[in-house]
Amino acid sequence: MSNQSLFPRRRPVLPPVLPRGEVLATYSTYADAQSAVDTLAKADFPVKQLAIVGNDLKSVERVTGKLTYGRVALAGAASGAWLGIFFGILFFLFSPTGSSLPFVFAALIMGAGFGMLLGIASYAINRRRRDFTSTMQVIATNYQIIVDVELVNRARNLLSGFREAEPTAPAAPPVDPPVPSQ
Repeated sequence: MSNQSLFPRRRPVLPPVLPRGEVLATYSTYADAQSAVDTLAKADFPVKQLAIVGNDLKSVERVTGKLTYGRVALAGAASGAWLGIFFGILFFLFSPTGSSLPFVFAALIMGAGFGMLLGIASYAINRRRRDFTSTMQVIATNYQIIVDVELVNRARNLLSGFREAEPTAPAAPPVDPPVPSQ
């Protein structure tokens, strides 16, 4: 998953191709793969060279309940109420008189009523096609982290807990201690 910015920058759109490189690690959950990338990011690894690839995609639909007239009416009333509040507030803001606050409440009630009626009518027409509610998601069997070939050893060392050896100056040759004279 990616976090989208509220103020997107113009970036070149990458064509949909599979990333090239070597498999760094394979994880059974996306959260584990994301945690590994997070670990590399905290170690100042160039994460632009990484990709998380989900393999063997499956569509999973989880049934959450039975659909009834009561549930449909409640859901329709809720969505209609939101639409009613929106129009009521617009009317309140652009009203020449400041005393139109009761119209916001009236718009809420009318929106809930219309939403309920439309929800019940829609359910009555489509009744025997789908009498349950559900959520659907696409998941992968496993997730692989792909990294550029040049960086795979560094990434493996960082993930295994070893920090990359920092280059140091060569040590000075040992100096013999002075021998006391007799």
